[in-house]
Amino acid sequence: MTPTISVRGLRKSYRDVHAVDGVNLTIDQGEVFALLGPNGAGKTTTVEILEGHRRRDAGEVAVLGDDPGTAGRVWRSRIGIVLQTATDAAELTVAETVRHFATYYPNPSNVDDVIDACGLTEKAGSRIRSLSGGQRRRLDVALGIVGNPELVFLDEPTTGFDPEARRQFWALVEKLAADGTTILLTTHYLDEAEALAGRLAVIARGRIVAEGKPSTLGGRASADAVVSWTDETGPHEVDTADPQRVIADLSARGVVMSGLRVSRPTLEEIYLDLIGDAA
Repeated sequence: MTPTISVRGLRKSYRDVHAVDGVNLTIDQGEVFALLGPNGAGKTTTVEILEGHRRRDAGEVAVLGDDPGTAGRVWRSRIGIVLQTATDAAELTVAETVRHFATYYPNPSNVDDVIDACGLTEKAGSRIRSLSGGQRRRLDVALGIVGNPELVFLDEPTTGFDPEARRQFWALVEKLAADGTTILLTTHYLDEAEALAGRLAVIARGRIVAEGKPSTLGGRASADAVVSWTDETGPHEVDTADPQRVIADLSARGVVMSGLRVSRPTLEEIYLDLIGDAA
């Protein structure tokens, strides 16, 4: 199967600053892929090149089989983009805006279904200027997916969402992926990346420093575990590569344990280590 996104040796510099310095990525059809990194790491430049909004200095890039630097309108109709910020027509209603954007595409989704999926049904007749920040963000998402795209770029999509709205959005992403839509997600919410992405990559100083499943990124699955428990002498905590052996040993010695817990490094801890090492 041809990858939806294929990147080899991608480079982009601004004078003496190497914003993107030899990035390689492969993203398959129907995959939810998260690109993580601190501000200034190069992820926005990388995504803008993939969207066809910025020219690269070097490297090979194919998105939906075409070079985004030269692809035309037909190619653009196959992608959806949710930017970090967007301008809007404040006097139009939500339904009018989504319906208008739907006319830009040859095979748009049902407007009412998109509005409902983004949690805006009750606001369909409201003017955009009356929406809250979170509701405007949901409208950005609706405009990004109304064209029934094969590939969606989601740049910090849940900024301003309350917890319930975030969960609703996660369900929407999962449905899009189940229908075969490929999604490239950038987010600063690591719980969001862990919940949605099948794979992710961490970019720092213009380079990919780690790539893999959220559960195995940066050696997370094989990292030492922390076994903690409380017994008659008080709380205890042990770092170990073999937590099962520690627990078996405690049981063999007749230790009565309460609050037994085995934990490995969180995705956030691994991520902070990775970007710290790169810096």
